[in-house]
Amino acid sequence: MSPSGTRCERLAVFGGVYSNHLALRSALADISERLERSDTKRLDASGGGAARAWCLGDVNGFGPAPEKSLELLRASGVPTVQGNYDHSLGHALADCACGYTDARDERLAQESYDYTAARVGERSRAWLRSLPAEARIELGGRRVLLCHGSPRRQNEFLWDSACSDAFLSWLCDAHGADLIVCSHTGIHWARALPGGRHVVNCGAIGRPAHDGGTNTWFALLTASAGSIGVEFLPVAYDHEALAREMERELLPREFVETIRTGWWTSCLGNVPARERMRSLVPSA
Repeated sequence: MSPSGTRCERLAVFGGVYSNHLALRSALADISERLERSDTKRLDASGGGAARAWCLGDVNGFGPAPEKSLELLRASGVPTVQGNYDHSLGHALADCACGYTDARDERLAQESYDYTAARVGERSRAWLRSLPAEARIELGGRRVLLCHGSPRRQNEFLWDSACSDAFLSWLCDAHGADLIVCSHTGIHWARALPGGRHVVNCGAIGRPAHDGGTNTWFALLTASAGSIGVEFLPVAYDHEALAREMERELLPREFVETIRTGWWTSCLGNVPARERMRSLVPSA
């Protein structure tokens, strides 16, 4: 794993792999191709170069065959910060510490966690335990803080509609960052703040963003001409093959339905009304 403090000009960030090994493979290939096209170094964790990629945690949960994603991510060399799921699995805790408040969400999450915990070996648990809770790098001379939920808490949900500019600016001030990049919610968004600061939620590559599409998402950040550009890019993969694999593994049918339809049928208890109502807004 590369140390914090590395400078870069382009930064590809993804989180919430959720054991979706098919989307992970597709995302890694797309990121590598994009960074190579930009005339920079290949995607790796060798510490230097003008282009970097980071994973913001929660490698497992929700999907099937957790070791497939763990092996693929380790082999890619992409540096990773620890998510709440990674922390729980690494320390053999009783649940995922996802932060759900709804009883149904907790029940489904526990079913998935028990499935995952029974299939993750000690080598993977040791790797998950070793992951840092956050990482600090530079992008175009700006201080970047990479975390899973928020700089305050590994499983804090930062929703676009629930975060004021004042609160996000305070987070940047309190944690010494010009740019905070997080994940955990599963729905991507970005906010430019006064003073040239930004907060970016890269979303998740492991399941759709409750938008009716079967693709998932990652973020590509570019520093140029004194500004930061944020682009959200779709990850296309064989979602039907994943759904069938999930069915064979007897994972919750609610999770399988989300993969097939692009709409969440669980994990909605913590979601603010604006994000939750996406399924009721007709598409353009």
